[in-house]
Amino acid sequence: MPALVNYSGDDDFYPAGSFYSNPMDLGCLLSIGSGVYYPPSKRARNDSQFAFEGSDFEQVRKPSIEVLPDECLFEIFRRLDGGKERSSCACVSKKWLMLLSSIRKVDLCKSPAADKVIQPLKLDNSDDTEMTTGEEDQELENDGYLTRCLEGKKATDIRLAALAVGTSSRGGLGKLSIRGSNSFRGVTNLGLSAVAQGCPSLKSLSLWNVSSVGDEGLIEIAKGCPLLEKLDLCQCPSISNRGLIAIAERCPNLTALNVEACSRIGNEGLQAIGRFCPKLQSISIRDCSLVGDHGVSSLLSSASSVLMKVKLQALNITDFSLAVIGHYGKAVTNLVLSGLQNVSEKGFWVMGNAQALQNLVSLTITSCRGTTDVSLEAIGKGCTNLKQMCLRKCCFVSDNGLVGFAKAAGSLESLQLEECNRVTQAGIISALSNCGAKLRSLTLVKCMGIKDIGSAVPMLSCCISLRSLSVRNCPGFGSASLALVGRLCPQLQNVDLSGLYGMTDAGILSLLESLEEGLVKVNLNGCLNLTDEVVVALSRLHGETLEVLSLDGCRKITDASLAAIADNCLFLRELDVSKCAITDSGLAFLSCEDRINLQVLSISGCSEISDKSHSSLKKLGKTLVGLNLQNCTAISNRSVELLVESLWRCDILA
Repeated sequence: MPALVNYSGDDDFYPAGSFYSNPMDLGCLLSIGSGVYYPPSKRARNDSQFAFEGSDFEQVRKPSIEVLPDECLFEIFRRLDGGKERSSCACVSKKWLMLLSSIRKVDLCKSPAADKVIQPLKLDNSDDTEMTTGEEDQELENDGYLTRCLEGKKATDIRLAALAVGTSSRGGLGKLSIRGSNSFRGVTNLGLSAVAQGCPSLKSLSLWNVSSVGDEGLIEIAKGCPLLEKLDLCQCPSISNRGLIAIAERCPNLTALNVEACSRIGNEGLQAIGRFCPKLQSISIRDCSLVGDHGVSSLLSSASSVLMKVKLQALNITDFSLAVIGHYGKAVTNLVLSGLQNVSEKGFWVMGNAQALQNLVSLTITSCRGTTDVSLEAIGKGCTNLKQMCLRKCCFVSDNGLVGFAKAAGSLESLQLEECNRVTQAGIISALSNCGAKLRSLTLVKCMGIKDIGSAVPMLSCCISLRSLSVRNCPGFGSASLALVGRLCPQLQNVDLSGLYGMTDAGILSLLESLEEGLVKVNLNGCLNLTDEVVVALSRLHGETLEVLSLDGCRKITDASLAAIADNCLFLRELDVSKCAITDSGLAFLSCEDRINLQVLSISGCSEISDKSHSSLKKLGKTLVGLNLQNCTAISNRSVELLVESLWRCDILA
C-alpha cells in the first residue's frame, strides 16, 4: 500500500505533486469542489476552457452561431441551396424554425449552380447527338399538391411553421385545414403568418373553431397566398369584416366561401367579396348575426353571372333577399334556404315568379315559415328545370300545395318530405298520380300526418317512372298505404321501409306481387311484425335481381328465410340479419350454396350463433369483404381470432 501511494510513474497515474506551481491556483480550484483534489479519470462532458490568473476564475466561451443576431441568421438561411438544407436547419431549434418560416419564396437567393448555364457537349462523330453535364434540380415546383389537416392538440403555431418550411420543397402546400386548437399553445396569427410566408401555393384554407386567429392572420394569408380559391371560416369570433375584405381585395381567384358562426363578419365583408371576386361560384353563410339584406343582396347581384351554389341558413334576412335571388340567380343550380324566420310567403312567391331561376336543379328548404301552398306552387312554376326538391319541417305545406307543385314541376326527378305533418296519404297518392313522367325517387321521413286511408280510394293514373320509394319512421304508413303505392308504382326497384314497426306481412306481400320489375335493394330494418313468409316470397319473386337485403331487428325472421335466400338469391351482395332469430343451422344452409357470392354479412346480436358456425363462416368468407359479429355472445374470442387469421382479406367487427 505505501508503494502504491508513493508511486510516481508516468503511465497510469499522475506524477506526485501538485498540478500547479502556484498554491493560490490550487486553492481556488479546491474551493469549487469538495475540498479534496481528484485527478480526472475520463474526459469531461463540458468542453469549455477555463483560465486561471492569480485569484480570478473565469470561463472562456467558444464562438457560437447562436450569438449572431436574427438579421444575420436570416441572411444565412435565405442563402441555403435547397429545401432539404432548410428543413434540416429547422430541426435545430424553435428559434431557427420560426426564422426559416418567415422567409418568403421571393427572399430566397438562388445558388450559383442554379444560375449556371449548362452547355451541351457535342460528340465528334455526330453532329446531332447532344449530352448535358450537371444535375437537374430535383425539387418540385410549388404547385400546391399537398394536403394537411391539424386537429385539436396538434394545431399549434410550431406545427404550422414546420409545415410551411417542410412542404415548400415537396410540391407545395395546396390545402390546409385547422380544426380546433391547443388550449395552451393554440394557433394564432403568428402561425398563419408562417403559412402565408412559406406557402404561396395555398389554394384552400379551412379554419374551424380557432378563436385565437384574428384579422391580422387572415390579412397575412391574403398577402402571401394570392392563389387562394376556397376559404372556410367556422366559429372564428376574432375575424371581422377587415380580414374578409383583405381576402377579397388580394385573392381574385376565390371561387368558394363558407362563413359559419362568425359573429363579427357582416354586410361590408360580403359586399367586398361580391365586388372583388369575379370567379365566385359557391357561397355559404350560416348563423352570422351581422349579415342582413344589404350584404346578401349586394353579393348575389354582383356575382350573378357565375354564382352557382348558394346556402343561406339562420340569417336575419327578409323577403328582399329572396327577391334578389329570384331576379339575379340566373346561374344558380343549387339553392339551400334554412331557418329564415323573417322571410314570409311573399318572399318565396316573388322568388318563384321572378323567372330567373331557370337553371336551378336542386332546392332544399328547411324550417321556413314562408313556405306555404301558394309559394310552393309558384316555385314549381318558376323553376322549370328543377330536378331535386327537399322540404324539411315546413309546417304550412299541405296536400294542396304538394299536388300543385307536382303538377307544375314537370322536370322533377326526386322529392323528399321530412316532418311535413300537414301532408296526408291522400296528398301523397295524388302527387304521385299528377307528377311528371320523370319522377324517379320519393322519400318520406317522420311525416306524422300520413295514415292508412282504407281501400275505398279511387284508382288514379300510375307513376311508372318511380324507381325508388323510401318511407322511414312514419308510424301511420301501414299495409293499406303500401299496397296502394305498389299498384300506383309498378316499376319500383329500391324499397326502404325502415322503422315502420306497424307493417305486417299482408302489406309487403301485396307490394311484392304488384311490382313488375325485380327489386334490387330492400331495407326492412325495424319492421318487428314481419315473418319468414315475406322473405320467402321476396326470394321467390325477386331473387334473380335482389342485391341488397337488410332485416336488422326483424325478430321473427328464422333459419327458413336464410334457406330461401340460399336457394333463390344468387346475386345477393349484402345481407343484414342482425338481431334476428337465426341459428347455426341457418348459416349452414347459406354456406352450402356454392353459387352465392356474399360480400357483406352482418349477424350482429344473434345470440343463437355459436362456435359451431366457424366452418360456415369460414366458407362464406371466401368472398366476404365485411363481416359483423358484434354482440354475438355465443361466439368465443378464440373463434374470432381464428376467423381473423383465416379471413385476412375480410374486415371483421367483433
